[in-house]
Amino acid sequence: MKRIALISIFFCFFITSKAQLLESFVHEGEFGISLGGGHYFGDLNPNFALNKPKFSAGAFYQKQFNNYIGVRLGGYYTFLGYSDIYSNNPVQQRRNLSFNTNVWELSVSGFFNFFKFYPGFREYSFTPYISFGIGAFTFDPYAYLGGQKIYLRPLGTEGQGSTLYPNKKPYSNVAISIPIGFGLKYALNEQINLFTEISYRFTTTKYLDDVSGTYAPNAFSATNANGNPSTWYLLQDRSYETGTPIGVQGKQRGNGQYDSFVTAQIGISFNIQSYRCPTSK
Repeated sequence: MKRIALISIFFCFFITSKAQLLESFVHEGEFGISLGGGHYFGDLNPNFALNKPKFSAGAFYQKQFNNYIGVRLGGYYTFLGYSDIYSNNPVQQRRNLSFNTNVWELSVSGFFNFFKFYPGFREYSFTPYISFGIGAFTFDPYAYLGGQKIYLRPLGTEGQGSTLYPNKKPYSNVAISIPIGFGLKYALNEQINLFTEISYRFTTTKYLDDVSGTYAPNAFSATNANGNPSTWYLLQDRSYETGTPIGVQGKQRGNGQYDSFVTAQIGISFNIQSYRCPTSK
């Protein structure tokens, strides 16, 4: 009986000590970096194909309010691009448009851990999480013509800025993003976490790819000072490279949808923690 009593006392002491240790540990937050890939969806990729991923990276600081809820301030870079030649749609192949762009984004997101997360305690070292936020980003689509890199926004490829199309205004190269994410996080020890996450971004722009509305082949001069086809004319409708030009005035050039993109990254983060005296009971 004495042995059972001693074991019971030891077990109760162990449980109480561990509970007090958990209570004393405060996960203040973390900061980290991540690398991975990004993919564009829009007028050139309306069927959400995931066949041409490009590079993405990020850095962030995350403040934890408790073991479940936190808020993150993050800065991200994503290189996006696509081309009609990747499509199985013959109409898109004939259209023959393409773009690349650098996306620089700053966002604020709320995070929710599904499990209690205590870095340094094995039974609380893993959690899936979800996030939802808002951000702003810059972009500037460009294409290549004869090996030369040409920025598309200043050209007004759909007649933006032309006196013949007063309702077509130049689009902004700054837009809002709505990132929604899902991730998995594992604490290697008290200081370091590994994580992986996927984040889908809705955006407020239709021109991430410089394509949205209708053709405007008469918006600007079709020739330059030397009498050769102007850069604008050659880039507003590139179907001449695949056959007879299809860019008739008023004909649909894009489907007018809001563009979006997704990133998938893996990363490492470093915990910020403190300790407090457990409450007496």
